Amino acid sequence: MTSFDPNAAADPDAGIFGLPHGPDDAHIHLLPVPFDATTSYGGGASAGPEAIRSASMQVDLHDHQHGPVYQRGIYMEPPDEDMLSASRQARALAAGIIERGGCRPGSGEDREAVTRVDAACERVNGHVESWTRAVLQRGCVPGIIGGDHSTPFGAIKACAEHAAASGDGFGILQVDAHMDLREAYEDFTWSHASIMWNVLERVPEVTRLVQVGIRDYCEAETKCARRWRERVNVQYDYDWWRWMDDGASFRLLCERAVADLPGQVFISFDINGLSPELCPGTGTPVPGGLSFNQAAALLEILQGSGRRVIGFDLNEVCPHEGDGEFNANVGARLLYKLCGICA
Repeated sequence: MTSFDPNAAADPDAGIFGLPHGPDDAHIHLLPVPFDATTSYGGGASAGPEAIRSASMQVDLHDHQHGPVYQRGIYMEPPDEDMLSASRQARALAAGIIERGGCRPGSGEDREAVTRVDAACERVNGHVESWTRAVLQRGCVPGIIGGDHSTPFGAIKACAEHAAASGDGFGILQVDAHMDLREAYEDFTWSHASIMWNVLERVPEVTRLVQVGIRDYCEAETKCARRWRERVNVQYDYDWWRWMDDGASFRLLCERAVADLPGQVFISFDINGLSPELCPGTGTPVPGGLSFNQAAALLEILQGSGRRVIGFDLNEVCPHEGDGEFNANVGARLLYKLCGICA
């Protein structure tokens, strides 16, 4: 770091954000997970990690809220071409089933395809979990860069068990347009739309899930949230708009949401939690959502609450040809904010 100039143009051959850090001198470790087998509307999230890496070179390093975030060290693992290839193969298997909205009744071919897609997702889960455990054991912060929203399951599981071993409560702050509480959506156990159902069902160490930005969901998901009401706190996007229209401050709403989280927190940030003009390429954009500054304020309020962020993910960033890197640019800037509250 002695020869690194944070004021100079980024070296395109350097690491994320143009930084010189390697795995041995970084506090924040980022794992690209270019996998999007089950996305059910628009695709392209598998290209997100490398697009964010490229766009990150345009992010200035002195953050208005968090200062010189880079000084703690941020390292992103190299591209995973094998996982990208596995994603393409699994996506090809899943495509027809997604188009039909699930398996055809009695179709052994469809069931075999689902089994193979689920197996591919489980391999991703295992890889992400083992990598996350190794990062946590070093006393560092793991960040997962998806990919679709199924990709952080292994990281959430590893962080939850790590927190439980220390005797502290563990919760998730999810920023998202969707609840993601569908059971095996379109017959895929590990669907991107089922991530939080899987977490609640399979990771008992998660004692609280606070969802912010929610504005697109099915009836079954509302029933699921009620069934798990002792663990789930849904903050609906329209309710926040209505309360602010009646005079409540955005800060107050954030503080109320954050107050429901335990001492150790994992942030799961689906880019579609933002207003869609900030993420026009994302697979399932929904009108409404947070502005960039509102998202930054929410993260800052979480940091200021004294809670400890022990891991995070950023997912569903989908670059599109001709977008001038806009989708990835927003993703990279949000990623730096996420790093800022962990530094």
